[in-house]
Order: sequence, then C-alpha cells, then structure tokens
Amino acid sequence: MENLEILPVKAKDVLHLQDISKLTFSQTFSAINSEENMAKYLEDSFSIDQLNEELHNESSLFYFAKLNDEVIGYMKLNTGEAQKENQNDNALEIERIYVLQEFHGKKVGQLLYLHAIKVAEEMKADYVWLGVWEKNFRAIAFYKKNGFVAFDQHVFILGDDRQIDILMKLELAQRNE
Repeated sequence: MENLEILPVKAKDVLHLQDISKLTFSQTFSAINSEENMAKYLEDSFSIDQLNEELHNESSLFYFAKLNDEVIGYMKLNTGEAQKENQNDNALEIERIYVLQEFHGKKVGQLLYLHAIKVAEEMKADYVWLGVWEKNFRAIAFYKKNGFVAFDQHVFILGDDRQIDILMKLELAQRNE
C-alpha cells in the first residue's frame, strides 16, 4: 500500500486509539464470543483512562497504520515491566496488532509487524514474543509464516471467559551480533 504510513500514537490521539481499538477488536472477536463478555472487555480494556495510562507508560509504544490520513490499524509494543511476562528478559512483546477488516489481506498487518521487528532490532532485543488466542487461526498462521514458534501458553480473561493464549516467539539474537 503505497500511501500507508506507520506513525507513533501521541497522547492527544487517545480518542482515535480508542475508536480503532474497539472497532478492530470487535471485528476480530465478536462472532465467537458472547455479547456480554465483549462489552465488558471493550469497556474495561479500552476506556480512555486505561488507554491514557498505557500511552503514558514509557515502556509501551503505540503506532497507527494510516492510509491517506485515515487510521486503518494499530499496534502496541511493550518492553521491560510493561510486558505481560518475560519482564526481566531483553525482549519486545507485540501485545496488539489489529487492522480494520476491509484491509485484511492488503499487507497492513505485515507492515506493522515489520515495524515491530525494526524496533526490536534497534533496541537489540534477543527475541520478539506475543500471545495469541488459540482460536485465532488467522493470526497464528500469520505469525508462523513470519517464523514465530510456540513456547508456552497462558490464560487470557475475556469478561468471565477464561481463554488460552498460545505464547509464540521469534529469536533475534543472531541478527544483532
């Protein structure tokens, strides 16, 4: 996509971040989760207060994918104590990569992912890791295609539903030598 830009999200962009977060999460998971669990998760995880807290955490980075000034996707990266796990490791967590459904298959997710790898290489991370819901087959295939391998799992709570995330990683140490 020739006019696509990957740009850092600023605190003043919190309303755009909230909009794209809620919309892409809903598009991705509403069909296979209860309406009540989705509503609770969207309200808790993407409230303005929660997003402002995340945006002001120096160990988290957000990026928008913009096409002709329209936000069509976004990504959240974590280092250090912002990571859900592996906090003492020299690693980068991809916590979220989401793209509007109408742009699936157009390489937007791939460009966000490549930007994450660039960030990881610049910080000389040993590896990049993430958690992906075991029923999100599209995302699992995407990460496998990009060289990630499963190494563990953890519980992810969506409303009152305990779900299993597969933890996947991509070793980078050899690239940084």
